[in-house]
Amino acid sequence: MNFTISSVADIRALLAEMPSRDLDAVAAWGAREPQLTKPAGSLGRLEDLSQWLSAWQGRHPPRLATPRARVFAGNHGVAALGVSAFPAEVTLQMVANFRHGGAAINQLCKAFDVQLDVVALDLERPSADFTQGAALSEDEFVAAFASGMESVPADTDLLVIGEMGIGNTTPAAAVSCALFGGEAADWTGRGTGVEGGALARKIEVVAAGVKLHRGNPPLDILRRLGGRELAAMAGAVVAARLGRVPVMLDGYVTTAAVAALALERADALDHCMVGHVSVEPGHLRLMGKLGKTALLDLGMRLGEGSGAAVAVGLVKAAVACHVGMATFAEAGVSDKG
Repeated sequence: MNFTISSVADIRALLAEMPSRDLDAVAAWGAREPQLTKPAGSLGRLEDLSQWLSAWQGRHPPRLATPRARVFAGNHGVAALGVSAFPAEVTLQMVANFRHGGAAINQLCKAFDVQLDVVALDLERPSADFTQGAALSEDEFVAAFASGMESVPADTDLLVIGEMGIGNTTPAAAVSCALFGGEAADWTGRGTGVEGGALARKIEVVAAGVKLHRGNPPLDILRRLGGRELAAMAGAVVAARLGRVPVMLDGYVTTAAVAALALERADALDHCMVGHVSVEPGHLRLMGKLGKTALLDLGMRLGEGSGAAVAVGLVKAAVACHVGMATFAEAGVSDKG
C-alpha cells in the first residue's frame, strides 16, 4: 500500500480517515451463523473470530487464503545501558536467521501457511538513549512509520505483526508506563532473562525515560520512548485498517507499539486481535487497559510474531466452520423448537 506522510500531523489525519467495520458483512454473517448445525454460541470465540474477520475484510463469507506475517527489526540506544541479557548485534544476526529460514517464526509460518517477510530498519543506527532525549526525531519516526505502512500488500487477508530488537521490552515498558501511568516496576519484566541487579537497572532506565517524556501526546510518547520497529508496527496497523486487513498482534512489544493509536482514536485497534498473552507481566496489564483479551496463553515470551502465528490456526478453524458447515436445512437436521 502506498501512502505519503511527512509529519506526525499527517499520521493523525490518516487515523481520522480509518474506516469502521462493514455492517453489511456483519449482517450477512449474522444471517448464516444461526442456521449452522450446532447450538447457538457453541463454538465460542471461534464464532467471534469469523464475525471479526468478515467485518474487517468487508465481505461475507470471510476468507483466509493470503495470511501474511511481517517481522520488524530495530536496534535501541538503551541496549547499551545493560537492559538485556544479549548484545545488540544479535538483532542483525537474528534477521539473517529469519531470512535463512532458521527461526521459530519461520517454522510456525510454514506450519500455518503464512507468507513471511522481515523488515529491517536501519540496524546500524540504533535509536537514541531515551533517558537523555527523544529516541527518534520526528523525521526518523515518520520514516519508520511509513516503512511499516508500505509493508502491507493490498491483497492480504490477515496480517500477523511481530518484532525483533535486542532490548525492546525496555521501550515497550516505558511507552506503556508513560501512556497509562503506574510505576516502572509494574510494567517491566525479565525480557530476554535479566534478573537481580540487571532487572533493577532495567527498571531504573524505564523510570528515567518515563520521567523525562511523560505528559506528551500519545504518538509523541511512542516517538520519544519507542524505536524504529515499534513505529513501523504502528504504521502497519494503520495501513491494514485503511486497506480493510484484519491484524493479529503478537506479544508485549507489539501491543505496546500500537497502544498509542488507541489513545489517539478510541476504536483504532478494533480491527486487531491479540494472538497470545506473553509472560511479560506488563502485557496482561496493557491488554486490560486496551480492553483486549488474548486468544492463547501458552507461556510464550519469544517475540518474532510467534504467538500470533500460532493464533492463525484458530482463525483458519473459525473460517472453516462458518463457511464449510451445513445449515440445518441442508443437512436435514431439526432445529430447536
